[in-house]
Amino acid sequence: MNHKIMILLCFVLVSCNTSKKIIYLQDVTNGDTERISINSGIVIQPKDMLTIVVSSRKSELAAEFNLPMVTSFAGSDILATSAYQKMLGYVVDMGGNIDFPILGKLHVAGQTRHQLTDMIKQKLIQDDLIKDPVITIDIQNFKISVLGEVASPGTFSINGDRITILEALGMAKDLTIYAKRDDVLVRREKDNLVTFYRVDLRSESLLRSPVYYLQQNDVVYVEPNKVRAGQSRINANRSVGVWLSLGSLLASLAVLFVK
Repeated sequence: MNHKIMILLCFVLVSCNTSKKIIYLQDVTNGDTERISINSGIVIQPKDMLTIVVSSRKSELAAEFNLPMVTSFAGSDILATSAYQKMLGYVVDMGGNIDFPILGKLHVAGQTRHQLTDMIKQKLIQDDLIKDPVITIDIQNFKISVLGEVASPGTFSINGDRITILEALGMAKDLTIYAKRDDVLVRREKDNLVTFYRVDLRSESLLRSPVYYLQQNDVVYVEPNKVRAGQSRINANRSVGVWLSLGSLLASLAVLFVK
């Protein structure tokens, strides 16, 4: 009976320890209020592709500020090929500028979509070009990558200008059971510098991390735990000797337990 109690206690302790390794945000309690990292929106950077549309009640005035539409084709088979139209975009140069119709060179790097919207709107009104402009701006190349121990790794296009690291992991179908949740790496490139951040998904400190909200071209890498790393070493060496040694070890343990 004592042996059975000890075995049961061991199972309980192992179960509790496993839960602490895999549960997200485990140190928050019901009703907690946490201050998250400030997200003012995606900041425009060099090499970004921007779509800028100017609208007005007088469409002929707005047309002068809009790039033309182009026709693109999807599919290689003639029967499967479909045509769709899209507006040309502005590529932000390495100096952070775009060449906008009539207004000329505009410095856009470091601004959010909303800040750039206000700037273009004010210039059009101040120069008496359009009295009632409506500006719509989108970042065409807002993408993030999720790699490593996730169910569906890949690169994902983001609509809008806000995504959290938890939402990105959701797009990748969540972490596998073999993933390290306490040491997730995020690679961020900005102003020709690469910065690496490590976050613990199990802790509420994640909410205050500078990478809680991801930016364009961020790469999230989830490392494998020791179990997965051990499996990769075994799989890499498929010699008969390895498997015989493993079988011998298991047989010896079985004999000891039977005795």
